[in-house]
Amino acid sequence: MTFREGIDIDTSTTSSSGGGGGGRGIAIGGGVGGLLILVVALFLGVDPSTVIPQQQIDTGGVSTPGFDTSQCKTAEDANNIVQCRVIATGNSVDSVWQQLLPGEYTRPKVMLFTGSVDTACGPATSDVGPFYCPGDQTAYFDTDFFDVLTTQFGSSGGPLAQEYVVAHEFGHHVQDLQGSLVNAQRDPQGATGGGVRTELQADCYAGIWAHYAAVTKQESTGVPFLEPLSDKDIADALSAAASVGDDRIQKSATGRVNPEAWTHGSSAQRQKWFTEGYRTGDIAACDTFSTNDLG
Repeated sequence: MTFREGIDIDTSTTSSSGGGGGGRGIAIGGGVGGLLILVVALFLGVDPSTVIPQQQIDTGGVSTPGFDTSQCKTAEDANNIVQCRVIATGNSVDSVWQQLLPGEYTRPKVMLFTGSVDTACGPATSDVGPFYCPGDQTAYFDTDFFDVLTTQFGSSGGPLAQEYVVAHEFGHHVQDLQGSLVNAQRDPQGATGGGVRTELQADCYAGIWAHYAAVTKQESTGVPFLEPLSDKDIADALSAAASVGDDRIQKSATGRVNPEAWTHGSSAQRQKWFTEGYRTGDIAACDTFSTNDLG
């Protein structure tokens, strides 16, 4: 998916951290299962060390410079530099939700980090993947995760695969504003639990963004953010959604599938709900909490 020539990138809500610092340890879980639990813990504002075994990662007391966001100015930057693509995608998602929820939507902050980061939800490392912390209303991204999606999780890659991830995390911010993010605390595990329903709704919200992405204009320039989606774009997004399905991750990690331990939904469910949002562009169609048919 290509950003249109003529847009500007607004970096005012974005900050960047190189990680490290202070030589302190970071509490993380081992393996993919621990990763999924940690992500859920971060979403809920829970100290990760209280829900998973601790493993100390020595940062060596070294802080490295964060990404220089001043590099991100134009559509060309968004199309060529992955960090700029994350920021520009956030701009696009903001504009869509500002139109869908006028007077209600406020922009989240974005943090680009490398290695490790401190958040209002506790410390985290790159191992957790992108996440949203309601405690500071910030979406956190280590862009190296996009390579992991392809090399370890089997995503086909492509810009819209990356943009889907950004839109999904912003979807959690919408849930936070709506007051529905707390539903993740109700039966956080299980195929029909609150955790899965919360994640599937965020997938649906990402689909809503895709529905409007090519027609939503940047207020400051009057230029639509993105070119129309191609079939390949949608295939890339669906591939990313499928690659982080609980069943696929469990099968890869342990050789078996245990729906009782799901926190994010199956590959088929994640594809279904992204498609539902993309097909309808309707917030009401994303009510995963009322339906008995999650897919």
